[in-house]
Formats: sequence, structure tokens, C-alpha cells
Amino acid sequence: MTRRYARELALQTLYSVEVGKHDPAFALDQTLSHGDTSEQRMFVRELVLGTLEHVAESDALIAPLLEGWTLERLPLLDRIVLRMSVYELRFHKETPPAVVINEAVELAKKFSTEDSGRFVNGVLASAVG
Repeated sequence: MTRRYARELALQTLYSVEVGKHDPAFALDQTLSHGDTSEQRMFVRELVLGTLEHVAESDALIAPLLEGWTLERLPLLDRIVLRMSVYELRFHKETPPAVVINEAVELAKKFSTEDSGRFVNGVLASAVG
């Protein structure tokens, strides 16, 4: 499993928690029920649980950067990608910020709206800058 795929699984799990109102442990068990106990599986688990644990802090950092938007008005997947990326930027210092931003842009482009990649890039670049 690649880090990119691990981030996709984390995003899907966070979406399941948000939309399906699933318990995070249950959602993680569903997501990670296949495969081995690799380092990437641990990364998925850490991204999901860390993102959920630090939602308020991430939102406080993101909200002022949303020119003309509120967190509630963002497409759900954009909001989740931003929260997950802010968590990774703050707590995974070994991952270069440019990599975190690039991965977030790719996730947004793949799973959200046509303009999401550009939007996510702008917000995260401001958060890092």
C-alpha cells in the first residue's frame, strides 16, 4: 500500500464517519479489514484518529483562510481533505509540506469538485506560508 492510497483510505474512512455517523473504530475496522498490518495501515489509523481528535484546532487554522467562505459552506470532501492535511502538516513533520499539499490537491481533484484542487492548494499554501 502506498502513502497516496493510505491517504485515500483515510479520506474514505473520515467520510464514512461524517456521513454515515459511524463510530471511528468501526469505520477503521471496515476500511482496514483487508491486507496485512503494514506501516501504511498504521498511517491510515493515525490520520483518521488524529484528524478527528484535532478537528477544532484544524478548523481554527483553516477558517480565517477561507476568503468569502465558511467551513460549513465548503463541499464536505474539501473540508475533510483540509482537516486531514492540516493534521498531517502539524503532526507529521517528516513529510515535507509540499508533499502534503500535493497529495491533498490530488485527493480533492479525484473525489470532490472540478475547482477543489485549486481551492485546497490555495488554502493549504496560505496555512503553511
